[in-house]
Amino acid sequence: MLNKNKLINIIFATIIIAVSVLILVYLDIHEKSFRYEISIINKALVYAVIALSMNIAIGFTGLFSLGQAGFLAIGAYVTAILTISPEDKISVYYVDGVANFLQNIQFSPVVAILIGGLSAAIVASILGFPVLRLKSDYLAIATLGFAEIIRAVIATPQLNLPGLKINMNRITNGSFGLKNIPNFKSSLECFIYCLICIVLMIFIIKSTIGRDFRAVREDEIAAQSVGINIFKTKELSFIISSFFTGIGGGLLAMYLRSIESKTFSINLTYEILLMVVLGGIGSISGSIVGSFLVNVGKEVLRFCDTPQNIFGIQIPIFRTGFRMVIYSILLMIIVLFFRKGIMGGKEISPKEISKFLKRTVDKFNMFINRIKKKKGEIR
Repeated sequence: MLNKNKLINIIFATIIIAVSVLILVYLDIHEKSFRYEISIINKALVYAVIALSMNIAIGFTGLFSLGQAGFLAIGAYVTAILTISPEDKISVYYVDGVANFLQNIQFSPVVAILIGGLSAAIVASILGFPVLRLKSDYLAIATLGFAEIIRAVIATPQLNLPGLKINMNRITNGSFGLKNIPNFKSSLECFIYCLICIVLMIFIIKSTIGRDFRAVREDEIAAQSVGINIFKTKELSFIISSFFTGIGGGLLAMYLRSIESKTFSINLTYEILLMVVLGGIGSISGSIVGSFLVNVGKEVLRFCDTPQNIFGIQIPIFRTGFRMVIYSILLMIIVLFFRKGIMGGKEISPKEISKFLKRTVDKFNMFINRIKKKKGEIR
């Protein structure tokens, strides 16, 4: 039976979802007028899934894995290859042609995304055996190297293995990339995909498995003493994180509609890590907030890249590239004032919102009282 707080949280989440659906339906109806806004929202939603999947490994289990770009690439390429129509494949694979076993294959986006996620999970299960025995910086370096290997394999024209040569141009199209990837039919479709992924991850984090993850993060020796298998728990966390990262890669491919190996560089991993850190490591809400903060923030500040006139005077500092300067300064300010991220490991809930408002009111009253006290002393 649900207690009062859980029931309130469920009602609160339902209201947020309902309001979001209404907003997205309105935007879809007026798509021509809000095409730019819809694109930004879809991007933020996809990155919210990717950021939360990374948070499962880093925030909830304490695995400093930086291989997200590699798993994203696996999910994106598998999804793209399986969803591009046979007719479009002729124009996409215009160099060496498409492999015979892929020529007439086309799955629905849902099936292709799931296969992409499973492909990433299988690779993670194999990779996990050697790399998860490493810790901290060594694990980060190993997974970072893995991501670069995946990118190199995708971009290579021909893969030479002992006794076997594989023409990668006929599978991944090498450095030419893939295009004509089916897009989301609407922003509501993208929202549903992302919502399902986020809800599933929340269930996992709140379950016994999630509690094992947090126990390993807090103290491995204590966790082992109560019967938790440390390596198996880490491996499971790594696989689950990679599975949803692969799904996120498939969603990203559908959003972008065209991908290439350069899309999945190390910078992509760092950008996702930035979302996790800004939102709050170990916070579900934080990953979502961090995604919207980074993706929407960049677009809101786009006016800084164009010359601006104030009262007829042209401001010389507003030029191409100035947007990223302002953006970086704002990020530094957020990090200085919110050292544990905006959410600080907490979640958005009526209880937390009430506490935040109470603290804000108390601080405001203290400020007013100090001013009154100083005025009284002056008199």
